[in-house]
Amino acid sequence: MRSASLPERHIVGASVPRKEGWDKVTGAARYVDDLVLPGMIYGATVRSNVARGKIRKISFDSTLSWNDFVVVTARDIPGKNCISLILDDQPCLASETVNHPEEPILLLAHADRHKLRKAVDAVSIDYEPLPPVHTMEESEQQSTIIWGTDNNFKTFLVEKGDVDAVWREAALIVEGEYSTGAQEQLYIENNGVIAAFDPENGITVWGSLQCPYYVHKALMTLCGLPEDKVRVVQMETGGAFGGKEEYPSMLAGHAALLAIKSGRPVKIIYDRMEDMVATTKRHPSRTRHRTAVDKDGKILGGEIEFTIDGGAYATLSSVVLSRGTIHAGGPYYWPSVRIRTKALATNAPPHGAFRGFGAPQSLFAMERHMDRIAQVVGISPIEVRRRNFLKPGQTTTTQQVIREEIDLSHLLDRALKLSDYSGKKARFAEENKAGMRKKGIGIAAFLHGAGFTGSGERYLNSLVGVEAAADGGVRVLVSSAEFGQGTNTVLCQIAAEALGLPYDSVAIAQPDTTVVPNSGPTVASRTAMIVGKLVQSAAQGIKQTLTKAGLLGDDYTPEDFRAACQEYIASRGELKSYARYEAPSDVHWDDEKYRGEAYAAFAWAVYVAEVTVDLTTYAVTVDDFVALQEVGKVLHPVLAEGQITGGVAQAIGFALYEKVVWQNGRMINNQMTNYIMPTSVDLPLIRVFFEELGNVHGAHGAKGIGELPMDGPAPAIVSAVEDAIGVRFHSIPLLPEALFEGLRPESLEQEAPASTRGAA
Repeated sequence: MRSASLPERHIVGASVPRKEGWDKVTGAARYVDDLVLPGMIYGATVRSNVARGKIRKISFDSTLSWNDFVVVTARDIPGKNCISLILDDQPCLASETVNHPEEPILLLAHADRHKLRKAVDAVSIDYEPLPPVHTMEESEQQSTIIWGTDNNFKTFLVEKGDVDAVWREAALIVEGEYSTGAQEQLYIENNGVIAAFDPENGITVWGSLQCPYYVHKALMTLCGLPEDKVRVVQMETGGAFGGKEEYPSMLAGHAALLAIKSGRPVKIIYDRMEDMVATTKRHPSRTRHRTAVDKDGKILGGEIEFTIDGGAYATLSSVVLSRGTIHAGGPYYWPSVRIRTKALATNAPPHGAFRGFGAPQSLFAMERHMDRIAQVVGISPIEVRRRNFLKPGQTTTTQQVIREEIDLSHLLDRALKLSDYSGKKARFAEENKAGMRKKGIGIAAFLHGAGFTGSGERYLNSLVGVEAAADGGVRVLVSSAEFGQGTNTVLCQIAAEALGLPYDSVAIAQPDTTVVPNSGPTVASRTAMIVGKLVQSAAQGIKQTLTKAGLLGDDYTPEDFRAACQEYIASRGELKSYARYEAPSDVHWDDEKYRGEAYAAFAWAVYVAEVTVDLTTYAVTVDDFVALQEVGKVLHPVLAEGQITGGVAQAIGFALYEKVVWQNGRMINNQMTNYIMPTSVDLPLIRVFFEELGNVHGAHGAKGIGELPMDGPAPAIVSAVEDAIGVRFHSIPLLPEALFEGLRPESLEQEAPASTRGAA
């Protein structure tokens, strides 16, 4: 007899087959561009070619028969002309002014894709130019106001202790400025949607997307439709990385407007160039540190200024800024700290979500600054971290008490041993005395909060369902989207384990807003921890319902479960159980003071990078990479390792390869031939290791891990470069030309003083 509470073979913790794996490898998986509806036509967007200006006139080439085309302008919008998200400041279609290159102005649709492309080129727009703002520094000066009254989308202030007193106590005051560039998500499948409309049923959208209910909310506002007249279905999605969090709301809105006006289904699929030039990127950032330390390198306190470039509209900048703010102090104990942060407006396409969500930017600065403190004090990068690590019972920068028994010194020691850090460092120092190829090794320590920040999960109020059928099959009902990271598989594992059923007995519903409840967006490392815990509760609810009905005992077989479901449904109707998020009683957050428990749990990590710097080509190659992290509980070893490996690979691109080249607010290297990402031959062996301390707030002790591996590689790699050639770098991406420039004698002479002696 198999116990439901203690299966003979645990499903959670095993590398079971992916739920969607068979369809993907056999070609049966259906992506949005595979879908063809009767009478469907194709849509396209006419975009601004200026950074900022007033629209004077729109002209249509008279050689085309425009009666054959569907034309939509802002005047055709039945609801409110905005992409409803947080501040609702971004128009769906510009009507009077444009605020960034590639801003949508007009939509066209036609049955012939080739004629449609010619029609887009045949529309000309005359502008009255307005002065643009292209950098954070220009935006700060406020000589030209392009948003609100001060160009600030959002500001935060975090204060702890008495910062003003620490300068007098300091043996040294260490200062530094660090910056990161924009980064393109570069998912395999470009953005795409199909929209269909009929007056009786309303609008239906099928799309490649992360957050069905974000799109649902945006369409209700844009189209002026009630909740039950908007349906959003997530198709198989070929990668996202945050790039399909909010932008699909824009694309869905465009397809919906064309479908409403034409009365026919409309498909819009971006090509790679349009996808890269028009959609969101990772926010560029600038961080300034001023830190008071004692003679031994222990942090007494300091000031951190973190600034991000939000682009032309607010979109998700406030939440990206929030996470960057909270992670700005790293995994270190700050007795006193003042963190001032802001998101600024510029006339570039809005920046948005990207794996890590602000934390990779501020943690890059923190880790580079720790290396600078070590250099000034005269101790090793290892020792400066060890002396400042957070310990259980201490508080973070937001005064959150560390309650879990994390031992960061142990994590550090294990990472050093796994990487042979000491042996390699000594060997490289000897080998580097000759030749033009220099070897180095560097580390980074960091943390990443799982779930929405502070009161965010309370606000989302997520709801999850599980239903059982008469044949004993179980289906998980969530709006959490699968886009390669393993959502479908892990949530089915959790449900199967909770019910004591075989993994194959559990399926997951396709995210469809008419079928699944709103379990919140698939972002912020929240799916396994937050949604997984709710799936576990909902599944247990099914079992409890059958037990209370007298149909199921404590011990049962899958056949017993099937018989119980069959009898229950025959006599009482559908068998469903729902679980809604309830905030833990010990998680308190003050939104006004930005203080308290920012996250229910943190994942922790120490990464070690080994590099070669070629002083002939000025190229940096990562030769070996050790990624050690504490993640609560590994639910699926293969998927977990894949998440870390993929995140590290993406972060290597962030550090060394991926540079967005801007010209007048427009990305001009919007092709994969000149926007360079690392390929498999550019990547090292990425050696992944886990530790598991558990987590009372996650299913089976799980924490989120999807974003964690994006945070640490860049500072570890740049630290290794410094170790190899003895030159500090403060910005990424570190391209060969940046390395060349940094090694010029003039650049070395201009290196700013790292510190001053303690002073007020």
